[in-house]
This record gives sequence, structure tokens and C-alpha cells, in this order.
Amino acid sequence: MNLSAHISKIARAAKQSSLKLALTPTAERNRALLLMAKALEADSGYIMAENAKDLAEARRLRYAPALVDRLTLDPKRIKDMADGVRATAGLKDPVGQLLETIKRPNGLLIKKIRVPLGVVGIIYESRPNVTSDCAALCIKSANAAILKGGREAIHSNKAIFKVLKRALAKTKIPVEALQLIESVDRQAVHELLRLEHLLDMIVPRGGEDLIRFVAENTRIPVVKHFQGICHVYVSKKADLDMARNITMNAKTQKPGVCNAMETLLVDQAVAKKFLPAAIADLKNAGCEIRGDQAVRSLIKVGIKKATPKDWHTEYLDLILSVKVVNGLQEAVAHINNYGSHHSDAIVTRDQKEAQAFLDQVDSACVYVNASTRFTDGFEFGFGAEVGISTDKLHVRGPMALDGLTTYKYEVYGSGQVRT
Repeated sequence: MNLSAHISKIARAAKQSSLKLALTPTAERNRALLLMAKALEADSGYIMAENAKDLAEARRLRYAPALVDRLTLDPKRIKDMADGVRATAGLKDPVGQLLETIKRPNGLLIKKIRVPLGVVGIIYESRPNVTSDCAALCIKSANAAILKGGREAIHSNKAIFKVLKRALAKTKIPVEALQLIESVDRQAVHELLRLEHLLDMIVPRGGEDLIRFVAENTRIPVVKHFQGICHVYVSKKADLDMARNITMNAKTQKPGVCNAMETLLVDQAVAKKFLPAAIADLKNAGCEIRGDQAVRSLIKVGIKKATPKDWHTEYLDLILSVKVVNGLQEAVAHINNYGSHHSDAIVTRDQKEAQAFLDQVDSACVYVNASTRFTDGFEFGFGAEVGISTDKLHVRGPMALDGLTTYKYEVYGSGQVRT
């Protein structure tokens, strides 16, 4: 069977199983997730042995340390994967939720009911844990899933998938509801993206190049964010010790992710007091600083000159652009102009100023006195996430169970006809 026919066969099987899965009781879907979590832990040795093959290849090809870290599975990370699946099982099932009831003058009763999307394709890079996270979220929300991981994690993804499918086979859920495209041929992605009659949504997870490729090469609806250019604005009314702590966490806790801070904005009224200590903290953590003229005037050594390109750049590294601004409105204007509408924060003790920031910043997640690093399905209490969206239609921010559903109208009559 050629690649095109093989991918079509996988998608048709997922489509047929999605219709059966939509009728599966919540209790059976939860039981499946608990069995999947138990299986991940029981077969952790097998999963790590397969993961070692990916790590050996990554080292042979001299992958960056950050990528090797994302690929690495150990007992703790596998336990975290299992705990994530269990957490998903414990969440409220959105399927069948009554959203609204409308009684019309002619006697029609209209119910708006939450239902699964159907078949969700997830194309992802690097992180093997995405395999279990997304499989669990799709099963919980009664969606069939077609998973397509990257070449760099192929052995890990196949092992995790095998373990999950074996657990699923012990339940009444159709095993075809969970599919993995094992081919590492780039053409496999092209073939999947052509199947708009079989897939209801595509979620790309990875770098900007992957996400743009997917969005530009399919007619299937795509949930996406292209970049994570996130900001922290330190107001003149900020608690500066809090601001230093938030700044460090937002930039250095995990710099290679989409919710890490890429630009620090500081009110000119506190710049002289705040920046020397804050930048010293960042430098001690290995962070390169690129500052505007005001920053370079305050700190004359060890600051690179920020260029206009820096304000548009998602570094995904220990590099930070820093700018001094004249108040809230300049900070908001900068964020809305240069940001990616992902996650942005203000540090302030003034409630009115905080509310103005929340109202005016056009981003999926807007924070007051907290790190942008919390933009995450698990941290929001969603169990996990399929991805993060900066779109404004269907879903925005961390996409979890509710984002994997749509709705339909159930209309009850007693013989009414339209005149």
C-alpha cells in the first residue's frame, strides 16, 4: 500500500470510530484513561529503552542540549505523563453539557448541546509526552485522534502509542479511535493535510515553520499560534522585589517555550532603581541582554544594542530584549504592536492600572503580578492541553477539553411547520 492510501486508511478508520466513541459513556472513557495511566508506569522500562534510541541518534546528530532535554524520558517524566492522564480522567466531561435552552412562542424547544469535534489531527515535534497528553484529552472528549510526531522522537512515540493502545484494547472504546502515523516521510504530513473530508481539526505543535507550513497547506481548520513573543511590564507602581522574581521566572525557568518572556518593559520612573539588580540577576543566570538606548545609558557594560528586529523576535533562548517606556499606554502600545497576542503581564500594586492593562492588551492570556509561564493547560487546571491558540475563533489560550468540542442544536417540536 502506498503512503497516500495508507494515510487515507488511517483517517477513515478514525472517522468511523469517532462516531462510536461519541456514544461511549463518560465512565468508560475515564476507565480507559486510568488503564492507560497504569500501563505507562508499568511499561516505563520499555518506553525508556526505546527513548534511548532517539537520544543516541540526537547525540550523533549533535542536537542542541535543549532539544535533547525535551526528548529525554526518565522515571519521573513518565510518572508525570501518567499523572497527567489520571488528572484528565478526573476532569468534568464536557460532552453532552447543556449550554442553553430556548423555548419559542410556537412551542419549539431548542437545546444547545456540547458535542465532540470528531477527528483531531495533531502534528508535533520533539516532546514524546505530547503523545500521551493529546491521546488522553481526545479520548476524554470523545474525539478520535490521529497523532503525527517528529522523526527525532519516533521510537519514543511508537512505544508510548503501543502501550496506550494495549490498554485501550481492554475497554469498550474502539481501538481505531487512536491512530499514529509512524512514517517519518515528510510527504505523510502533506497526505494528512489533504483529508478535509475526514478530519475536523488540525493542531500543529512545534516551531513557527511547522505551524505556518500546516496553516498554509490545508483546508482543514487549524488551531495555532505562530510565535510566543511574551512581555512583562514593570510599572512605576510595582513591588520591585516581586517584579525581579517574576522577571527571572518568566525568562529563565524554561526559556525554550512559547510562554517564556522575550521582552521586558520597565517604566522610566523606576528603571534606574530596578534595572541594575534585575539585569544582574538575569546575567548571572546566563542571559544575554539586548537593550534600547535608555537601558544602555543606565547600564554601560555588557548590554547589546537592541535593533527593531529584536522587538519582533521569539528567541526561545536565554536572550532578552529590554526597553524603558513612559508609562502604561506606551507599554500597552508596544505589546499590541510587537507582541504575538499570546501571554503578557503587568507588575503593579495599583488595581486601576492593572484593570486598564487587562482591558487594553489584546492577548489570549493577560496577567497581573504573575509570570507568563503559567499559560499551560495543566497550570490552568485543564489536566493538559492539545496546544495554545492565539486565534480568536473557536478557542483561545490553552486548548483543552472544552476546546475539543463544538455544539449542536437539538430541536423538539409537536408538529410545527413554518408559514
